[in-house]
Amino acid sequence: MGRFTACPQEALKAAEYLCGPVELKEITDRRGSAVWKATGATATVSVKFGYGEGAETTAREAAVLDQLPRYTVTAGRAAGGVWCVTPWLNGPSTFQLFQSIRDGSDRCTHVLGRGQALVGAVELCRAVADLHIAGWIHGDLQPSHGIHTLSGARLIDFAWTWHEGEAPWPKFYGGITHLVAPELAAWITHGPQPVKPAASADVYALAGTLWTCTTGRWPLDYAAVGVRPDAGPVARRTAIATGTIPLDSATPWPTLQNVLRAVLLSGPDDRPTAAELGIALAEA
Repeated sequence: MGRFTACPQEALKAAEYLCGPVELKEITDRRGSAVWKATGATATVSVKFGYGEGAETTAREAAVLDQLPRYTVTAGRAAGGVWCVTPWLNGPSTFQLFQSIRDGSDRCTHVLGRGQALVGAVELCRAVADLHIAGWIHGDLQPSHGIHTLSGARLIDFAWTWHEGEAPWPKFYGGITHLVAPELAAWITHGPQPVKPAASADVYALAGTLWTCTTGRWPLDYAAVGVRPDAGPVARRTAIATGTIPLDSATPWPTLQNVLRAVLLSGPDDRPTAAELGIALAEA
């Protein structure tokens, strides 16, 4: 493992302005983006530093956060990159809420776990629905991109988020490949560029996210169509674009997965909205 990137002094000062003297905890450092949890006497914040290729996406994420309701951000440039400071969101990720489902715990714990996971799934759908109502497309929904706080689910990682009516982001490639909707994969693969993400593609990624949280596996059975585990994102997107890859066979929670299956197998015009998906899950 390489050495963790150094936190810029300007970002540290911004964190200390909000929190007092802070203790930094390294969270992640990959693909040109380093994140720390900065804990002080009065508050806890997240510090992100984008460097190299990550500088542009961090700057873009900070610009999005500055426009979103219920989010605050302080940002600047230093050390050849871009940093931003945001309040730390306390709570488990959606993936963590589904831990007992994936583990197959004993029946009592499993029932309690299902209740907690279902509430979290509905909360996540509502958070995505609120974003869509405001005219935003997240663009990169993943199992770890929903944080469940005491006031409900909050979304994170807005580097690929786009507002309808604005110029599309020329470097958008659909977020994490495993959760890209087939029609979006086809557009990315075959053009024309630039690609405009849609709410329906977000709903596909939302259903895929919840499927992965439930099973611990990506929704599509790549082996069934000869896509090797070591295939890169371009090869996977090309296969996904055909719309012919079957869903993975793991079914630890059939009633919930039946709702998700209908979304993952439907075209963009036939998918529910995020709010409608939340209602369907609550009634499953």
